[in-house]
Amino acid sequence: MQIDSEQLDRQLRQGLAPLYAVHGEETLLAIEAADRIRARAREQGFGERELMIAERGFDWGRLSASAASLSLFATRRLIELQVASAAAANDGETALLAYAGAPPPDTLLLVRLPALEPRTRKSRWFTALDSAGVTVHAQAVPAARLPAWLAGRLAAQGHQAGEDALAVLAARVEGNLLAAHQEVRKLALLFEPGPLSVEQVSGAVLDVARFDVSTLREALLSGEPAQAVRVLDGLQAEGEGLPLVVWAMAEEARGILAVAEMSARGVPAARAFEELRIWRDRQTKVQRALRRLDLATLRDALAACARIDRIAKGVAQGDAWDELRALALRLAGGGARRPAGEAR
Repeated sequence: MQIDSEQLDRQLRQGLAPLYAVHGEETLLAIEAADRIRARAREQGFGERELMIAERGFDWGRLSASAASLSLFATRRLIELQVASAAAANDGETALLAYAGAPPPDTLLLVRLPALEPRTRKSRWFTALDSAGVTVHAQAVPAARLPAWLAGRLAAQGHQAGEDALAVLAARVEGNLLAAHQEVRKLALLFEPGPLSVEQVSGAVLDVARFDVSTLREALLSGEPAQAVRVLDGLQAEGEGLPLVVWAMAEEARGILAVAEMSARGVPAARAFEELRIWRDRQTKVQRALRRLDLATLRDALAACARIDRIAKGVAQGDAWDELRALALRLAGGGARRPAGEAR
Protein backbone atom coordinates (compact mmCIF):
# COMPACT_ATOMS: atom_id res chain seq x y z
CA MET A 1 0.00 0.00 0.00
CA GLN A 2 1.41 3.37 -1.02
CA ILE A 3 0.75 6.37 1.22
CA ASP A 4 2.10 9.88 1.68
CA SER A 5 4.01 10.65 4.87
CA GLU A 6 1.09 12.85 5.97
CA GLN A 7 -1.14 9.75 6.00
CA LEU A 8 1.22 7.68 8.13
CA ASP A 9 -0.26 8.49 11.55
CA ARG A 10 -3.69 7.32 10.44
CA GLN A 11 -2.25 4.08 9.06
CA LEU A 12 -0.27 3.40 12.25
CA ARG A 13 -3.42 3.81 14.35
CA GLN A 14 -5.01 1.05 12.26
CA GLY A 15 -2.18 -1.35 13.17
CA LEU A 16 1.42 -2.05 12.30
CA ALA A 17 2.17 -3.61 8.94
CA PRO A 18 4.93 -6.27 8.82
CA LEU A 19 7.04 -4.06 6.55
CA TYR A 20 7.54 -0.34 5.89
CA ALA A 21 9.63 1.27 3.15
CA VAL A 22 10.22 5.01 3.53
CA HIS A 23 11.46 6.98 0.54
CA GLY A 24 11.21 10.47 -0.85
CA GLU A 25 12.69 13.81 -1.74
CA GLU A 26 12.23 15.49 1.64
CA THR A 27 14.79 14.34 4.20
CA LEU A 28 13.04 15.86 7.21
CA LEU A 29 9.73 14.16 6.47
CA ALA A 30 11.47 10.83 5.81
CA ILE A 31 13.32 11.06 9.13
CA GLU A 32 10.13 11.91 10.99
CA ALA A 33 8.22 9.08 9.31
CA ALA A 34 10.86 6.55 10.33
CA ASP A 35 10.83 7.95 13.89
CA ARG A 36 7.05 7.50 14.12
CA ILE A 37 7.28 3.91 12.89
CA ARG A 38 9.99 3.11 15.46
CA ALA A 39 7.99 4.73 18.26
CA ARG A 40 4.87 2.76 17.37
CA ALA A 41 6.93 -0.44 17.20
CA ARG A 42 8.28 0.17 20.71
CA GLU A 43 4.73 0.71 21.96
CA GLN A 44 3.79 -2.64 20.45
CA GLY A 45 6.61 -4.50 22.18
CA PHE A 46 9.28 -4.59 19.50
CA GLY A 47 12.12 -4.34 21.98
CA GLU A 48 15.08 -5.55 19.89
CA ARG A 49 16.49 -3.49 17.00
CA GLU A 50 18.99 -4.65 14.39
CA LEU A 51 20.49 -2.10 12.00
CA MET A 52 21.93 -2.87 8.56
CA ILE A 53 23.38 -0.35 6.09
CA ALA A 54 23.22 -1.54 2.49
CA GLU A 55 25.72 0.09 0.15
CA ARG A 56 27.20 -1.28 -3.08
CA GLY A 57 28.86 -4.57 -2.20
CA PHE A 58 26.60 -5.22 0.80
CA ASP A 59 26.12 -8.89 1.70
CA TRP A 60 22.38 -9.30 1.17
CA GLY A 61 22.59 -12.74 2.71
CA ARG A 62 22.59 -10.92 6.06
CA LEU A 63 18.95 -9.94 5.55
CA SER A 64 17.95 -13.50 4.76
CA ALA A 65 19.92 -14.86 7.71
CA SER A 66 18.41 -12.34 10.08
CA ALA A 67 14.90 -13.15 8.88
CA ALA A 68 15.53 -16.85 9.48
CA SER A 69 17.08 -16.43 12.95
CA LEU A 70 15.19 -16.27 16.23
CA SER A 71 15.15 -13.19 18.42
CA LEU A 72 17.64 -13.46 21.28
CA PHE A 73 16.34 -10.78 23.63
CA ALA A 74 12.68 -10.17 22.85
CA THR A 75 9.67 -11.85 21.38
CA ARG A 76 9.37 -9.05 18.84
CA ARG A 77 12.15 -7.29 16.94
CA LEU A 78 12.71 -4.48 14.47
CA ILE A 79 15.10 -4.90 11.54
CA GLU A 80 16.09 -1.54 10.08
CA LEU A 81 17.67 -1.61 6.64
CA GLN A 82 19.14 1.67 5.41
CA VAL A 83 19.69 1.48 1.64
CA ALA A 84 22.15 4.02 0.28
CA SER A 85 20.94 4.09 -3.33
CA ALA A 86 18.53 2.56 -5.81
CA ALA A 87 21.51 0.76 -7.36
CA ALA A 88 22.24 -0.92 -4.04
CA ALA A 89 18.60 -1.99 -3.78
CA ASN A 90 18.74 -3.39 -7.31
CA ASP A 91 21.68 -5.55 -6.18
CA GLY A 92 19.52 -6.91 -3.37
CA GLU A 93 16.45 -7.59 -5.48
CA THR A 94 16.53 -11.35 -4.85
CA ALA A 95 16.82 -10.92 -1.08
CA LEU A 96 14.10 -8.26 -0.97
CA LEU A 97 11.74 -10.38 -3.07
CA ALA A 98 12.33 -13.37 -0.80
CA TYR A 99 11.71 -11.36 2.37
CA ALA A 100 8.59 -9.66 0.99
CA GLY A 101 7.26 -13.02 -0.17
CA ALA A 102 7.35 -14.50 3.34
CA PRO A 103 7.86 -11.93 6.12
CA PRO A 104 8.90 -13.71 9.34
CA PRO A 105 6.52 -13.57 12.31
CA ASP A 106 7.07 -11.14 15.21
CA THR A 107 9.46 -9.12 13.03
CA LEU A 108 9.03 -5.64 11.61
CA LEU A 109 11.22 -4.56 8.69
CA LEU A 110 11.81 -0.83 8.20
CA VAL A 111 13.56 -0.04 4.90
CA ARG A 112 15.00 3.48 4.57
CA LEU A 113 15.47 4.48 0.94
CA PRO A 114 16.64 7.68 -0.81
CA ALA A 115 14.48 9.59 -3.28
CA LEU A 116 13.48 7.23 -6.10
CA GLU A 117 12.75 7.86 -9.75
CA PRO A 118 9.23 6.89 -10.91
CA ARG A 119 10.67 4.03 -12.95
CA THR A 120 12.40 2.64 -9.84
CA ARG A 121 9.07 2.68 -8.01
CA LYS A 122 7.85 0.26 -10.70
CA SER A 123 10.74 -2.17 -10.15
CA ARG A 124 10.08 -5.73 -8.98
CA TRP A 125 11.68 -5.24 -5.59
CA PHE A 126 9.81 -2.00 -4.81
CA THR A 127 6.50 -3.46 -5.98
CA ALA A 128 7.11 -6.48 -3.75
CA LEU A 129 7.79 -4.28 -0.72
CA ASP A 130 4.62 -2.31 -1.42
CA SER A 131 2.54 -5.49 -1.73
CA ALA A 132 3.93 -6.93 1.51
CA GLY A 133 3.50 -3.81 3.63
CA VAL A 134 3.37 -0.03 3.35
CA THR A 135 5.53 2.27 1.23
CA VAL A 136 5.70 5.81 2.63
CA HIS A 137 6.51 8.67 0.23
CA ALA A 138 8.07 11.71 1.91
CA GLN A 139 7.27 14.23 -0.80
CA ALA A 140 8.74 17.70 -0.98
CA VAL A 141 6.34 20.41 0.14
CA PRO A 142 5.47 22.63 -2.89
CA ALA A 143 6.02 26.36 -2.48
CA ALA A 144 2.27 27.00 -2.67
CA ARG A 145 1.64 24.69 0.30
CA LEU A 146 4.59 25.78 2.40
CA PRO A 147 2.78 28.55 4.37
CA ALA A 148 0.04 26.09 5.41
CA TRP A 149 2.68 23.49 6.35
CA LEU A 150 4.49 26.08 8.47
CA ALA A 151 1.22 27.15 10.07
CA GLY A 152 0.62 23.56 11.14
CA ARG A 153 4.09 23.30 12.65
CA LEU A 154 3.64 26.58 14.50
CA ALA A 155 0.21 25.54 15.79
CA ALA A 156 1.69 22.32 17.19
CA GLN A 157 3.90 24.41 19.49
CA GLY A 158 1.17 26.91 20.39
CA HIS A 159 1.92 29.71 17.93
CA GLN A 160 -0.28 31.43 15.37
CA ALA A 161 0.89 33.60 12.49
CA GLY A 162 -1.01 35.71 9.97
CA GLU A 163 -0.64 35.47 6.21
CA ASP A 164 2.05 38.16 6.07
CA ALA A 165 4.17 36.53 8.77
CA LEU A 166 3.78 33.12 7.14
CA ALA A 167 4.78 34.60 3.77
CA VAL A 168 7.98 36.01 5.30
CA LEU A 169 8.76 32.70 6.98
CA ALA A 170 8.06 30.68 3.83
CA ALA A 171 10.24 32.94 1.67
CA ARG A 172 13.19 32.54 4.04
CA VAL A 173 13.08 28.74 4.38
CA GLU A 174 11.80 27.60 0.98
CA GLY A 175 13.49 24.49 -0.36
CA ASN A 176 15.16 23.73 2.98
CA LEU A 177 12.68 21.93 5.22
CA LEU A 178 15.31 20.80 7.72
CA ALA A 179 16.25 24.43 8.29
CA ALA A 180 12.56 25.36 8.34
CA HIS A 181 12.03 22.92 11.20
CA GLN A 182 14.96 24.45 13.09
CA GLU A 183 13.68 27.99 12.55
CA VAL A 184 10.20 27.06 13.77
CA ARG A 185 11.71 25.49 16.88
CA LYS A 186 13.76 28.65 17.39
CA LEU A 187 10.56 30.68 17.49
CA ALA A 188 9.31 28.40 20.26
CA LEU A 189 12.42 29.21 22.30
CA LEU A 190 12.22 32.95 21.68
CA PHE A 191 8.51 33.66 22.09
CA GLU A 192 5.74 32.55 24.40
CA PRO A 193 2.83 30.64 22.82
CA GLY A 194 0.38 32.91 21.02
CA PRO A 195 0.29 35.14 17.95
CA LEU A 196 3.52 35.97 16.13
CA SER A 197 3.91 39.32 14.35
CA VAL A 198 5.66 39.95 11.05
CA GLU A 199 8.33 41.89 12.97
CA GLN A 200 8.99 38.98 15.32
CA VAL A 201 9.32 36.49 12.47
CA SER A 202 11.47 38.85 10.36
CA GLY A 203 13.81 39.57 13.23
CA ALA A 204 14.24 35.96 14.35
CA VAL A 205 14.27 33.82 11.20
CA LEU A 206 17.38 33.54 9.06
CA ASP A 207 17.20 33.49 5.27
CA VAL A 208 18.07 29.83 4.68
CA ALA A 209 16.12 29.26 1.46
CA ARG A 210 17.78 26.87 -0.96
CA PHE A 211 17.11 26.27 -4.60
CA ASP A 212 18.28 23.79 -7.18
CA VAL A 213 17.64 23.24 -10.87
CA SER A 214 14.83 20.78 -10.13
CA THR A 215 12.99 23.60 -8.31
CA LEU A 216 13.52 25.79 -11.37
CA ARG A 217 12.16 23.13 -13.73
CA GLU A 218 9.11 22.66 -11.52
CA ALA A 219 8.37 26.41 -11.58
CA LEU A 220 8.73 26.53 -15.38
CA LEU A 221 6.49 23.50 -15.90
CA SER A 222 3.87 24.69 -13.41
CA GLY A 223 3.62 28.16 -14.96
CA GLU A 224 4.93 30.17 -11.99
CA PRO A 225 6.98 33.06 -13.49
CA ALA A 226 7.62 34.92 -10.22
CA GLN A 227 8.83 31.72 -8.57
CA ALA A 228 11.04 30.88 -11.57
CA VAL A 229 12.75 34.28 -11.39
CA ARG A 230 13.17 34.00 -7.62
CA VAL A 231 14.80 30.59 -8.03
CA LEU A 232 17.15 31.97 -10.69
CA ASP A 233 18.09 34.81 -8.34
CA GLY A 234 18.83 32.24 -5.63
CA LEU A 235 20.89 30.05 -7.94
CA GLN A 236 22.94 33.04 -9.07
CA ALA A 237 23.51 34.14 -5.45
CA GLU A 238 24.60 30.63 -4.49
CA GLY A 239 27.11 30.51 -7.35
CA GLU A 240 25.42 27.77 -9.36
CA GLY A 241 27.19 27.09 -12.65
CA LEU A 242 25.51 28.55 -15.73
CA PRO A 243 25.88 25.37 -17.86
CA LEU A 244 23.71 23.36 -15.45
CA VAL A 245 21.02 26.06 -15.31
CA VAL A 246 20.95 26.44 -19.11
CA TRP A 247 20.73 22.65 -19.47
CA ALA A 248 17.81 22.46 -17.03
CA MET A 249 15.82 25.12 -18.89
CA ALA A 250 16.60 23.57 -22.26
CA GLU A 251 15.56 20.11 -21.06
CA GLU A 252 12.22 21.41 -19.81
CA ALA A 253 11.51 23.27 -23.06
CA ARG A 254 12.67 20.28 -25.12
CA GLY A 255 10.41 17.86 -23.26
CA ILE A 256 7.29 20.01 -23.67
CA LEU A 257 8.14 20.67 -27.32
CA ALA A 258 8.48 16.94 -28.04
CA VAL A 259 4.97 16.29 -26.71
CA ALA A 260 3.62 19.32 -28.61
CA GLU A 261 5.11 18.13 -31.92
CA MET A 262 3.72 14.62 -31.47
CA SER A 263 0.32 16.06 -30.54
CA ALA A 264 0.36 18.26 -33.66
CA ARG A 265 0.89 15.07 -35.70
CA GLY A 266 -2.18 13.49 -34.09
CA VAL A 267 -0.37 11.22 -31.63
CA PRO A 268 -2.55 10.57 -28.54
CA ALA A 269 -1.23 11.99 -25.28
CA ALA A 270 -0.95 8.59 -23.55
CA ARG A 271 1.28 7.27 -26.33
CA ALA A 272 3.41 10.44 -26.37
CA PHE A 273 3.93 10.28 -22.61
CA GLU A 274 4.89 6.61 -22.79
CA GLU A 275 7.35 7.04 -25.66
CA LEU A 276 8.94 10.12 -24.07
CA ARG A 277 9.01 8.53 -20.57
CA ILE A 278 6.99 11.31 -18.96
CA TRP A 279 5.64 9.76 -15.79
CA ARG A 280 2.18 10.20 -14.32
CA ASP A 281 3.18 12.77 -11.70
CA ARG A 282 4.21 15.22 -14.48
CA GLN A 283 1.63 14.52 -17.16
CA THR A 284 -1.07 16.92 -15.96
CA LYS A 285 1.46 19.74 -15.68
CA VAL A 286 2.77 19.06 -19.19
CA GLN A 287 -0.78 19.17 -20.55
CA ARG A 288 -1.32 22.55 -18.89
CA ALA A 289 1.97 23.80 -20.35
CA LEU A 290 0.77 22.75 -23.81
CA ARG A 291 -2.24 25.02 -23.39
CA ARG A 292 0.01 27.87 -22.27
CA LEU A 293 2.83 27.64 -24.83
CA ASP A 294 2.88 27.42 -28.61
CA LEU A 295 5.35 25.63 -30.87
CA ALA A 296 7.08 28.87 -31.88
CA THR A 297 7.65 29.88 -28.24
CA LEU A 298 9.13 26.49 -27.39
CA ARG A 299 11.43 26.47 -30.43
CA ASP A 300 12.50 30.04 -29.70
CA ALA A 301 13.25 28.96 -26.11
CA LEU A 302 15.68 26.30 -27.33
CA ALA A 303 17.35 28.84 -29.62
CA ALA A 304 17.61 31.22 -26.66
CA CYS A 305 19.25 28.50 -24.56
CA ALA A 306 21.85 27.99 -27.28
CA ARG A 307 22.51 31.75 -27.37
CA ILE A 308 22.80 31.95 -23.56
CA ASP A 309 25.22 29.03 -23.62
CA ARG A 310 27.41 30.99 -26.05
CA ILE A 311 27.24 34.04 -23.75
CA ALA A 312 28.30 31.88 -20.79
CA LYS A 313 31.26 30.63 -22.81
CA GLY A 314 32.30 34.17 -23.75
CA VAL A 315 31.69 33.83 -27.47
CA ALA A 316 28.59 36.08 -27.54
CA GLN A 317 27.68 39.38 -25.94
CA GLY A 318 25.12 39.83 -23.17
CA ASP A 319 24.29 39.07 -19.54
CA ALA A 320 23.55 35.36 -19.29
CA TRP A 321 21.56 35.59 -16.04
CA ASP A 322 19.38 38.42 -17.35
CA GLU A 323 18.73 36.40 -20.50
CA LEU A 324 17.77 33.41 -18.35
CA ARG A 325 15.30 35.52 -16.37
CA ALA A 326 13.68 36.81 -19.55
CA LEU A 327 13.44 33.27 -20.89
CA ALA A 328 11.95 32.00 -17.62
CA LEU A 329 9.23 34.64 -17.82
CA ARG A 330 8.34 33.51 -21.34
CA LEU A 331 8.31 29.80 -20.52
CA ALA A 332 6.50 30.07 -17.20
CA GLY A 333 4.23 32.94 -18.21
CA GLY A 334 3.13 31.66 -21.60
CA GLY A 335 0.73 33.95 -23.41
CA ALA A 336 1.04 32.02 -26.65
CA ARG A 337 -1.11 32.97 -29.65
CA ARG A 338 -0.97 29.62 -31.44
CA PRO A 339 -1.71 26.57 -29.23
CA ALA A 340 1.00 23.94 -29.27
CA GLY A 341 -1.69 21.31 -29.53
CA GLU A 342 -3.74 20.23 -26.56
CA ALA A 343 -2.95 16.63 -25.65
CA ARG A 344 -5.78 14.30 -26.47
